[in-house]
Amino acid sequence: MSRIVAVTACPTGIAHTFMAAEALEQAAAALGHSIKVETQGSVGTRNQLDANDIASAELVIIAADTQVAKERFAGKRIVEVATAPAIRDAQGLIRTALSATPAPSPAAPTATPRAAHGGPQIVAITSCPTGIAHTFMAAEGLEGGAKAVGYTIKVETQGSVGAQNALTADEIANAEIVVIAADTKVDKSRFAGKRIYETNTKAAINDGAALIRTALTEARVGAAADMADKVKDVKAQQSAARTGAYKHLMTGVSFMIPFVVAGGLLIALGFALGGIYVYDDAHKGTLGWTLFTIGAKSGFALMVPILAGYIAHSIADRPGLAPGMIGGMIAASIGSGFLGGIAAGFLAGYTVKFLNDKIQLGRNLDGLKPVLILPLLGTTIVGLLMYYVVGEPVAAVLGAITAWLKGLQGSSAVFLGLLLGSMMAFDMGGPINKAAYAFATGLLGSDVFAPMAAVMAAGMTPPLGIALATMLFKNRFSEDEREAGKATAVLGISFITEGAIPFAAKDPLRVIPALMAGSATAGALSMVLGCTLRVPHGGVFVLPIPNAVGNLGGYILALVAGTAVTAVALYALKKPVEATA
Repeated sequence: MSRIVAVTACPTGIAHTFMAAEALEQAAAALGHSIKVETQGSVGTRNQLDANDIASAELVIIAADTQVAKERFAGKRIVEVATAPAIRDAQGLIRTALSATPAPSPAAPTATPRAAHGGPQIVAITSCPTGIAHTFMAAEGLEGGAKAVGYTIKVETQGSVGAQNALTADEIANAEIVVIAADTKVDKSRFAGKRIYETNTKAAINDGAALIRTALTEARVGAAADMADKVKDVKAQQSAARTGAYKHLMTGVSFMIPFVVAGGLLIALGFALGGIYVYDDAHKGTLGWTLFTIGAKSGFALMVPILAGYIAHSIADRPGLAPGMIGGMIAASIGSGFLGGIAAGFLAGYTVKFLNDKIQLGRNLDGLKPVLILPLLGTTIVGLLMYYVVGEPVAAVLGAITAWLKGLQGSSAVFLGLLLGSMMAFDMGGPINKAAYAFATGLLGSDVFAPMAAVMAAGMTPPLGIALATMLFKNRFSEDEREAGKATAVLGISFITEGAIPFAAKDPLRVIPALMAGSATAGALSMVLGCTLRVPHGGVFVLPIPNAVGNLGGYILALVAGTAVTAVALYALKKPVEATA
């Protein structure tokens, strides 16, 4: 009797994954062998193989239609096939695998560096609550430990004056593993698809070499089997690829959105309970007046400061937060709105970053910079610039844009809807999509609600259109695509445009034009019919809320029409699967 371990996986992580696993288990039992099968499916990794399972196994079978990490099977005999052979003839597969003598996979490296790409083999992050002593001591421990083991390493320290020695996208992509030695929460989105090992700073300080050895054998990559996980990976990759001003702006927008959502929905509920004039003193003290006040005077009031603060935070890290938020408050108070907030955020970020680089006090006194020197100097400079230089011109520009948008009618409204809709579908979460989204979201604070309606309808249309097409025109899609279409529908109604990316990536020249046609239709109809939306997210789940959407019937019509156009365009542009096989 032989001991076997196996891993099964397929792109959707559903049918083929579990069919292959069941076939292997039944075949092994019939042949008198013991087997343990790990499935990497739509609900994550199940029946996960541990170190003892792998160590005692004589054979490793990987039946997968996707990439499966093999580092943990170092030194074992591995047979790799697709899921189809395992499903059709699992017994024959096992017999062939056991009778053959494939070479074992290369053993895990010990002390010989293999940095063929020239970058660090290991990347790491250290961080502690105060961001001073333990952060840098852990970094030194990791650097010394990697050197002792024979590996190259680069350590990013997230300390009291922000991130230093920051990791680049190329360094992360080329690294074999990621080590996070932190006593605080560290954002791991940029490490999507990498093997990660997490511990605390104490382990790195006490014995860096032992930590590195452990990390090399125990680092794990998270399963990304279902459509939702694929979309998360896409978003993480897009986030990691962002650079410069665009990255900083999108950071501010992402932190601003929850405030706009909460504020907008509370305003809508206030109108629903107290009527369109709920904010008058005659309604003061009522539930409707209170909800409106919370949303308008607190939620929306924080929108511009949060936008500015986190733009500055993205540029200069924590020291930029206070100057940025105070600059945003000034922008809101002088009527320059979200455009002023953007200006304040970039002013604060680059000012504080410049001061942080130029003011050198030594490690012992660096703790004064983030809590005293940088906030004081940064806020003073940004505040004076906002009041005396930037504020009034930006307020004038915003006023002109607001007046133009409120006066849009007829062909002008159609053109804006077509433009915003096409932008939302062109790169589905990329720079052009986010530019349209940021534009519409920022206008909510100026009581301009029509572009937001057009943008959300156009953003829901691509995944909804694909889902409809997979149901109506099955011969245009593979079995895996039809299965994935069900999850895509859920992402569509949730306003997650990125759900369409896996389909667009496989056939961009046909799929992207179809998506743009549907989104342009939805955006144009929404604008022409005078639809409005007070919240920047939520998909269909915000539609039943009274007063959240203006002209609800027209909005639903725009969404249905855009979805139908996308589905028909996909039918027209894509060829039957049999013809392209």
